[in-house]
This record gives sequence, structure tokens and C-alpha cells, in this order.
Amino acid sequence: MLPAALAAAAVLATGACSGDGATASPSGTWHSLVPLPAEVAYRGAGFTIGRDTAIAAPPEAGRAAGHLAAAVRRATGWAPRIGREGEIRLELTGERPGASGRGESPGNPGAAGRGDPSADGPVVGDPGAEAYELTVDRDGVRVRSGTPVGLFRGVQTLAQLLPGDGATLPGVRIADRPRFAWRGAMLDVARHFFTVEEVERYIDLVSAYKINVLHLHLSDDQGWRLAVAGRPELTAVGGATEVGGGPGGFYTEQDYRRIVAHARERYVEIVPEIDMPGHTAAALAADPALSCDGRRRRPYTGIAVGFSALCVGRPAVDRFLVDVIATMARLTPGPYLHIGGDEVETLSQEQYNDLIERAQELVRAAGKRMVGWQEIGGARLAPDSVSQYWQTGRTPDDVHRAVRRGAKVIMSPASRVYLDMKYDDETRLGLEWAGLIEVEDAYGWDPAELVDGVGDDRVLGVEAPLWTETAETMDDLEYLAFPRLPAVAEVAWTPQESRDFGDFAARLAGHGPRWAELGVDFHRSPAVTWPN
Repeated sequence: MLPAALAAAAVLATGACSGDGATASPSGTWHSLVPLPAEVAYRGAGFTIGRDTAIAAPPEAGRAAGHLAAAVRRATGWAPRIGREGEIRLELTGERPGASGRGESPGNPGAAGRGDPSADGPVVGDPGAEAYELTVDRDGVRVRSGTPVGLFRGVQTLAQLLPGDGATLPGVRIADRPRFAWRGAMLDVARHFFTVEEVERYIDLVSAYKINVLHLHLSDDQGWRLAVAGRPELTAVGGATEVGGGPGGFYTEQDYRRIVAHARERYVEIVPEIDMPGHTAAALAADPALSCDGRRRRPYTGIAVGFSALCVGRPAVDRFLVDVIATMARLTPGPYLHIGGDEVETLSQEQYNDLIERAQELVRAAGKRMVGWQEIGGARLAPDSVSQYWQTGRTPDDVHRAVRRGAKVIMSPASRVYLDMKYDDETRLGLEWAGLIEVEDAYGWDPAELVDGVGDDRVLGVEAPLWTETAETMDDLEYLAFPRLPAVAEVAWTPQESRDFGDFAARLAGHGPRWAELGVDFHRSPAVTWPN
């Protein structure tokens, strides 16, 4: 059964035709598809959904069928039945349309949890598994893919074609697949805490744009947000603070499992991050044995960084790493665990490397793949580890070192995709250390051209972090994420040669009414002609 929160995704999915206020783009397209599919061909008259229209789907496509039924109900008021026969057909072909050799083999070391890519679960690592074909003509609708996740991506596109003022779909043929496997959004729940329900809403909003990773930043100097068995002080003390001195909060194991289940229902992988060896003031306040001097630190509620670190080499710290990484691995079905690794100013390079390599050993022993911020490139990385590039003002030597060792790279350039930056000088919240980022800045870059020597074959994907030093409420998150998050989603999905900002801005305009209906307080970028 699909959770009730799917209604939000249904609102985002509907109203895509000209009746929703979308503006014609320079290329002549009238739709509001975001991200833009790889190939779109319009064929005149399409299919009219009627009161008795049904959806045919195999059992493996249950998530996709349920998502589509919710979107149709939202657009027309009719609840289509789901069965073996129907005018709208979801078909598993048994092969992967559009698959290429750029994906990663499930047989890589540490790839446990990924399983058979054709299984009914999230897939990060093989863009071909998300490929689909969508055809609409007078006789009906057909979505075809080799995998259930591919069918789900096709349904997300079909849902955006549903008209907001009627029941007739355009005649169209779409052949589509993502450019990159990892299309992520990061949410910092450590600086300011967000409830399970708020995280679920964020998942609903971002997944509508084919985002397939939610990276949860679960610990920092200001707060520890994940319960760890046998270590109640981490949440009792470390979880009781946040920036500015608010009440903080944390997720129980049940809370975390609920977030994971909600995400997987939408084919989104949860990637948890416990930051180490720096950004650890909350942990040091909870357990003085993690400090070299054995003193308990005072809870921290500021925003300065770089001053805290675990005492590398201390047995208590190693036991801490074992417990924390084992908990993340046990609670997370996906193949990736993020260990942070950024902005450590109080350790030697040798001390830093020792801790990163020990964390990597524990992650791999748990059958997972380690992800870390780009600074981890200074350590001896395993070929299956992943480096996350963010420091756009720094020579990326650590990224090059990681790539030479076989690691893939997630592109998160702060000056392009850090959603906590202000849009302009007048933005009511946000920071500006990485620059002012309007929607055109978030859109106008190529991940394969960002770092010399790190082309398409070494880029695992793209991720847009949202740090929460200034974001305290759900409205704050949504204002900072929209419309920039959809822009980043198109950077990650659509072929580079097909992207044009003028065309994107015209399509994006059609999403304004949907966000307004959902109560999303989005930034009305002056680069987009928003409907009244």
C-alpha cells in the first residue's frame, strides 16, 4: 500500500500541459517535463483517459502502478483499477533498454545490498537499469522497461504529462535513460533537526524529479541524530542541541527504518553520514573517552568548523567506530555509507589517514561501499570507494588521487549546487561563502568538465547538499531547494547536448502552480516567467 504522503508527488506530477500555465519554450515544446528526457517525439492526437480506464501491470511493478493511479486520480478525479488488462500498460521486457558499459558491476567488492538490478528495489550504479520507453497514441499508453525501477521512472514522466484541466494525454514517444547513476539531494539534519514527517515530505518533493539518493547528514558539532545501540549518551546528550540552542532531536531505529521504507517506496536510496574524524563536538560532549584528554566537551550551538576531532589511535575511538559503522550498516539496506572526512584542522595527515582507512576497512567488512568528502583522497582508498567533490575554490589534488586509485566521484561543487547559499543579496536566509547561486547558476555547468581528468567515465553522479545553519523550518528548506533542486536534477539526468537554460526555464515555469498548491514557498527566480 502506498503511503498517504504520495499525494504530494501526485500534485507535482499533474498539470503538465498548457492548461497549467506552462510557457512555450524556444524549441517549440509546450510540455513542462523536468528533467527533460533524452529523446521526445510528439505524434499529434493522444489518449483520453476515461472513467473506466484501467492500468495493466505485472506484480513487480506495483510501486509504479500505485504511483500512476494516484497521479491519475489527482488529475481527473477517477481512480483507475490496477490489474492484468488495461489501456495503460506497464511492461517488463526482461532486458535493459539503453544500457551501456558506463555502469558499475554489482560484483565489485563492497557492493552487497545492491542485489539483482532487475529486482524490485532502488538501483544506484547502472543508469541502464533506469532506462524506459513511453508511447502514447489514440489506443492507449505503454511504458516499457527491463526493470521495475525503469518502469517507475517512466511513470514519473507519464505523470508529468497528465493535463491539469482535462484527461487527454498528448501523442508522444519517449526513449529515456539517465546520464548519471547517482542523482542526489543531501539534507543536513544535524545543524537543525527535522522530524520524520518533514524528511518524508522532502523525499516526496525531490523524488518527483527523479532524484534517487537522499544523503542524510546525521551528525555534526551541533547534534547527533541517530540512536546507536549501547550508546544512549550519544542521543541523550549529543542529540539535545542544535544551532542557536534549540531542542535538537534524534531518530530511533524505528524512525530511521520508516524513513528508509518511505524512500524505497519511491526508489530513493538513503545514504547515511556520520561525520568523522572532525565535526564531532556533539559526540565529544556525549562521551569524554573519545577525547585525547578525557574531558567532556560542552555542547556546541555555533556554526564555526574545524576545531573538533576524535582522538585517533585511542581504543575507545576504535570501539566507537565499530559500533557506529555497524549500526549504520545494519539499518541501511543500500550499498553506501558516508563517513564524512571534511574540514579536519587539528590532526596530522597521518592521523587523518589512519582513521579514514580504518573506517573504510569497517565499511567494507560490513559489505558496503565508503563515500566521503573529497579530503579522503589523501588516504589509501579502495577502488570501490567514492569521493564527493565540493571545494570549488581549491585545487582538486585529493580528487585526482582518489581517481588514480580507482574511486568514482560525486560532483557537488559548492558554487553551483550548495542549496544553502543565497540566491542574491536580498535572499532572506542562507549563506554566501561559496557565492550567490541563482537557478541559472545551478543549471549552467557540466559535471564532466568540472575537474580536469575526471570525465563521464569517472563521475558517478551529482548531488545537491542543503546545509541547515540558517534553515530552521520546512518552509526554509523548500525555499532554498526550489527551484534550484529541479535544475540540478536535470543536470544529472539529461544529456548535456540536450540542455538549454531558456528551454528549461520555460518548462520549469509550469511547476510553479504545483508548488503553490502544495504550499511550497519557492523562490520566484527572475530568470523564469512564472504564471500569475
